[in-house]
Amino acid sequence: MRQIVLDTETTGLEYKLGHRIVEIAAVELCNRQFTGSHFHYYLNPGRESDEGALQVHGLTMGFLQDKPKFHEVSKEFLSFISEAELIIHNAPFDVGFINHELGLSNLKTLDSYCPLIMDTLKLAKELHPGKRNNLDALCERYNIDNSKRKLHGALLDAELLAEVYLAMTRGQESLLIELEYVEAVQHSLTDLDSSNLRVIAATAEENAQHREILEEIARASNNKCLWNNLETTDALDEELSRVNN
Repeated sequence: MRQIVLDTETTGLEYKLGHRIVEIAAVELCNRQFTGSHFHYYLNPGRESDEGALQVHGLTMGFLQDKPKFHEVSKEFLSFISEAELIIHNAPFDVGFINHELGLSNLKTLDSYCPLIMDTLKLAKELHPGKRNNLDALCERYNIDNSKRKLHGALLDAELLAEVYLAMTRGQESLLIELEYVEAVQHSLTDLDSSNLRVIAATAEENAQHREILEEIARASNNKCLWNNLETTDALDEELSRVNN
């Protein structure tokens, strides 16, 4: 299962007011493991950031002016995330901005490339109702080291969010491990070569003890001993086979 944990930084809170993305990052998980592969760009938004946004991420136009525009990295971005499940904290915010940028590039909306989007803020509110559920609070709750997070940064935040997501869904990881174990066992059983298996027949004494136990079960269950019924059926099948041959 391929998942992409995604985060953005923007010039302000409303793309409808002309605000743009200044940083975008995506971290890849496969079967709930970090692959080491990621996508990350600082972007030239073509405008200044609001003062409030600048205090959050610290990315000035002086730093961003020589960076690529979103449309210049859009195909690389879509190639990286295509067909994966997206994991985003407060997904409507980031999805709104990304769809706006895709629209300006004459591209389809995000759900055309990634049909599944997980909102970890919504998940956190369901798991921890009435509590603070921003990224810092979740890192503290799940003992994830966020000491390097002095300012918001898309790549660092995506990496932290991946850790938070894995911690919040730890039960799913156990289920995945169990499913993988069952598949491995089934595969091993399929590969067994029955011709190499040693069959050890029961002795006459062991068969006699077995029949005594079955008779006790039959008496206690008012003649409803399943094994007796099965053995009777097997005996009939053997007799019919002998007669027909």
